[in-house]
Amino acid sequence: MTGFTWATIFILIAFNAFYVIAEFATVSIRKSRVHQLAEEGNSLARRLLPIIDDAGKLDRYISICQIGITISSLVLGAFGQSRLAIELTPLFQRFGSLGPASAQSVAAVVVLVALTVLQVVIAELIPKSIALQFPERSALYTVIPMKWSGALFSWFIVILNGSAQVVLRLLKVPQGGHRHIHSPEEIDILLVESRDGGYLEPDEQERLHQALQFGIRPVHQLMVPRRQIEAVDISTPVNDVMQKIANGTYTRLPVYRGSIDNIVGILHAKDLVLHYIEHGGVNSIEQVMRPVLQVPESINANRLLSQLRSKHTQQAMVMDEFGGVEGLITLEDILAEVFGDINGDEKLQPERLPDGKVRLPGLLHLDDAQPWIGILWSGESDTVGGHVMDELGHIPAVGDHLTIDGVYVEVESLDDRMIASLIVTPLAGDEDEVHNG
Repeated sequence: MTGFTWATIFILIAFNAFYVIAEFATVSIRKSRVHQLAEEGNSLARRLLPIIDDAGKLDRYISICQIGITISSLVLGAFGQSRLAIELTPLFQRFGSLGPASAQSVAAVVVLVALTVLQVVIAELIPKSIALQFPERSALYTVIPMKWSGALFSWFIVILNGSAQVVLRLLKVPQGGHRHIHSPEEIDILLVESRDGGYLEPDEQERLHQALQFGIRPVHQLMVPRRQIEAVDISTPVNDVMQKIANGTYTRLPVYRGSIDNIVGILHAKDLVLHYIEHGGVNSIEQVMRPVLQVPESINANRLLSQLRSKHTQQAMVMDEFGGVEGLITLEDILAEVFGDINGDEKLQPERLPDGKVRLPGLLHLDDAQPWIGILWSGESDTVGGHVMDELGHIPAVGDHLTIDGVYVEVESLDDRMIASLIVTPLAGDEDEVHNG
């Protein structure tokens, strides 16, 4: 076998590997990273950016890779058969005691198998692994040769893409392109992998996970419940209202007429003080209260944020299906879902006790309790306190205890008739899960 034969074979394999690297690197590279490099002055990133920003150009780019892979594979097979099989035929005749036709057939099969294995390993698997491990460098280093390939194969791409579109129309399949889009579930997996790889701290990954999930959560899981709302009657004397604001922790108070189910506005302490200073007094809080946004309890956090922005407000009353007040939701409540309590209040946080048990706040949501107890409770209520009350079947008392799905639960304290805190014995093996995040 001549050196020319082997050199040609490895050149064809190298071409195949190049197109595999270019394809996998381009579809796996982060668009945000390419934008960053382009802004920093990287010339290769500037060449690549228009391609990954345009679905049509990216689809054409991938088509070039696929054409290059196909052509190099076909040429490799044809060349190998024409050169290697002929050169190996005498060898099989000599050592295999085969006739010319049989020896040529055996040589052709051996060459085909050998070239296939060589191509799959060197031109497919290894380049793919390199591209997925180093997508940034791989995509940048291949962009200029890919431009040359695009010019070379341009006529062929037009024919092939046009033919594919005709077939898709006949099959009534909607046309799509290669786009850098990930579902929330895929992004969540990437976050976990980044945490496991040391690129994200556990608390950073958890906050990003919460940010992905909170948008679909209904507001009744995020709101301040009705019984905890601090509100004032519209007929309350102004001096009493000012005293209430001075002694309390809230700067915005819902205003109702007759009953809390009839909310008529929101009172901002700032508005009250400014009006008092500018006019020397305030006759009624109705003079300074603002309109109130009312939303159904079924609305999710994303839609609520849109309404808060459009109405230029930071709070809304959550109404039940009968028109009664279910709770109060603020922008701060939504931010706390992602970043934690921005006021630093730790009273609503679970606490692991020295004996291995866990103290859970009664208002903790069932989803948030799962890592602490080792199981996801489900039921009509959204909070652990409500769920335990449902399972008890009566108004709880301190010391009431029961087992729910293998988790031993004891009522530790009450706030009026509502469960304030619980002591639970989590399922075996849960402690490691909580500490490992």
